[in-house]
Amino acid sequence: MPLPAPHIVRRPFAVTGTGGAVASALALALLASQPALAQPAPQAGQADGPALYLQAGRARGDTDALTLGATLPWKSFRHELWGSELSGHWDLYVSRWSFDALPGGSGHSTLLGVTPVLRLTPEQGRSAFFVEAGIGATIADKRYRTPEREFSTRFNFASHLGAGLRLGARRQHEVMLRVQHVSNAGIKHPNPGNNFVQLRYALHF
Repeated sequence: MPLPAPHIVRRPFAVTGTGGAVASALALALLASQPALAQPAPQAGQADGPALYLQAGRARGDTDALTLGATLPWKSFRHELWGSELSGHWDLYVSRWSFDALPGGSGHSTLLGVTPVLRLTPEQGRSAFFVEAGIGATIADKRYRTPEREFSTRFNFASHLGAGLRLGARRQHEVMLRVQHVSNAGIKHPNPGNNFVQLRYALHF
């Protein structure tokens, strides 16, 4: 007489005992954490690393400026201001000005400059947008002299206001529009000064 086939009862998966409770808790924690894991990490502040940049500018008197520079962040300078992050950096650069010269004069001038800069980034530094301002100093190899205006000194001050965006997966790319004023602040006359509109691309590393 054949034996009856064993009767198998299929149950939903269940875990019991202490080990099962721990496994269930871990599973629930992982499921609950999925939305948080899917969110991108908050971006670091806008002055989180040094950068190299290339900048082109244009001023009155058919003056063009091409600038190569670097920014070095002040690592210990981070403050909250109006719900934004206030940071700072040094801006070091060399700039080549090209312009219409006076008869017998040179149509080029090379400047070295350094500027301490303050930058304000909304959302406690997490925003891609920022504004900045700075006042620094420049020294040129020769005086700026055109048919329209003439600087009386090779040493001048340079102040600017700018606004820009940080782009890329790590916010490593930066584009900025700036307005810069260059003059000697009246330490010698004539002191006509000049105003540049500048477009900058920077790469942070």
